[in-house]
Amino acid sequence: MNSTPGPVAASDVAPGVALGVPRPAAPATDRAAQHRAIRLPSDHPPVKAGRIGVLIVALGTPDATDYWSMRRYLKEFLSDRRVIETPRWLWWPLLNLIILTTRPGRKGRDYDTIWNKERDEGPLRTITRSQSDKLQAALGADSGRIVVDWAMRYGNPSIASRLAHLQAEGCERILVFPLYPQYAAATTATVNDVVFDVLKTMRWQPAIRTVPPYHDDPVYIDALAESLTTSLSGLDWTPDMVLASFHGIPKSYFEKGDPYHCHCAKTARLLRETLGWDKDKLRLTFQSRFGPEEWLQPYTDKTVEALGKSGVKNLAVITPGFTADCLETLEEIAGENAEIFHHAGGVNFHAVPCLNDSDLGMRVIEAVTRRELSGWI
Repeated sequence: MNSTPGPVAASDVAPGVALGVPRPAAPATDRAAQHRAIRLPSDHPPVKAGRIGVLIVALGTPDATDYWSMRRYLKEFLSDRRVIETPRWLWWPLLNLIILTTRPGRKGRDYDTIWNKERDEGPLRTITRSQSDKLQAALGADSGRIVVDWAMRYGNPSIASRLAHLQAEGCERILVFPLYPQYAAATTATVNDVVFDVLKTMRWQPAIRTVPPYHDDPVYIDALAESLTTSLSGLDWTPDMVLASFHGIPKSYFEKGDPYHCHCAKTARLLRETLGWDKDKLRLTFQSRFGPEEWLQPYTDKTVEALGKSGVKNLAVITPGFTADCLETLEEIAGENAEIFHHAGGVNFHAVPCLNDSDLGMRVIEAVTRRELSGWI
């Protein structure tokens, strides 16, 4: 078989490379630079290429707090088979005839209590946008090759729209960063599902990496410890106990093999050890259960109530599984659970802010991003 190479145009060769002259193999970084230096033919249509995208993805937020905006958001969220594993024949009538009739109004009122009125958006959108902007600034030293963007799994901006934008910006490689330190099928996996569904519609697919869970990353644990210590130091009282409250999942999901409970337990243990506290000082609980099925226990609200009734007067709650403050931290913990504690006899209640886009929070996001971009930059 004839293996003689075809003709090579001078315009297709990197500057300084002589045709037909053997050259030693270049290191990977040099080869990448030479690849980017290849010149296109003069009649080639203009294209953007050679860039790397980073897409951070949060859970989602409604576009507004009115009934129809909330209904649209809740329908997308509660129709996800990763979130609700109840058989369709049973779930669809409940969802469409009961839940989507009654729940949008109630949840809209809850969202209205935390809504960013100045920007007319939910706080999760405000914070995630800022995290994206700050990550772009932190990675900007890499020759402008990296493009950072953000999306919501449910609501806007959609994952599909931002992947299309990154591809249009010449991103041939994209790192997808689901903003969940602890893995769960209902969070991390559903983000990845959508990413790969979008790729199935693309003729020219970018190379994709996804960020693994970082529930035990030392940078993350240290940031939680420093954030908690700093937040508590600003109080004029000392908590008798601190709860580490994570979003719950149905117990059946855990029994099917979901590692989420183990990841949460390890995060809480490492945080406790870093602080030098014992189990009576920092306890693990789970919040935000939905429906009649048993979820991971102990439940945060029941624990808060029991502590108040038992004589605990000073309580703080940290929410390590949430990368940014949202309805579950601002309304459910800082609002609803504070009220439960006070009604049960408690006196002082403090909700520790999430890491958000603080210096500590961005330290974690940047560290994980740079680690997962290894070999690409």
